[in-house]
Amino acid sequence: MKKAILVGALAWAMAVPPPLHGAEAASERSAIPEDLADAWDRLQRALQDWGSQLRERFGSSDSRDDRPVISEILNAKEYLGLSPEQVRKLEQLRDDFQRQSIRKEADRRILELDIAALLDQQPVDVSKVEAKIREVEKLRADLRVARVHAIEQAKGVLTAEQRKKFYSSHGRTARPSRAGENPSASEPERSSR
Repeated sequence: MKKAILVGALAWAMAVPPPLHGAEAASERSAIPEDLADAWDRLQRALQDWGSQLRERFGSSDSRDDRPVISEILNAKEYLGLSPEQVRKLEQLRDDFQRQSIRKEADRRILELDIAALLDQQPVDVSKVEAKIREVEKLRADLRVARVHAIEQAKGVLTAEQRKKFYSSHGRTARPSRAGENPSASEPERSSR
């Protein structure tokens, strides 16, 4: 019991800083709120970034269509009757897209750090921040386009019967080509991915 009290008292004594006197106290009081505000801003940005990543991955209403289609096809290779050559091509497409995705995600995260650094400067150079934000969004758009290309290439590896079997078993609908037309407002935005 005495040992626990002694350890508790030592921990409390080490955790509580000694009182500051004069100029030290004034400078320390003014630095803490600024440091805390900076730390709070960084924490908020990190949480927003993580939240948007989670929403992109799990929470959006169209997340069903954002599932990894090529991986799903490979998981159903016996059911679909894929040949070893088809499996090899699909694995190559998946791996190539994953490499590209990892690179773009790393580039995006670096740009987010650049944006945070620009926002920490006073005054904020809005034109530089805007340019960086546009770069981030271009990376996201490029990745979405690359995903569509990879999925279309993967669909090209399958036979018509395998595609039909995959879509019917995975609750997906293959949207017929509309020759450049936009979908009507009443038509749900679903992809044949």
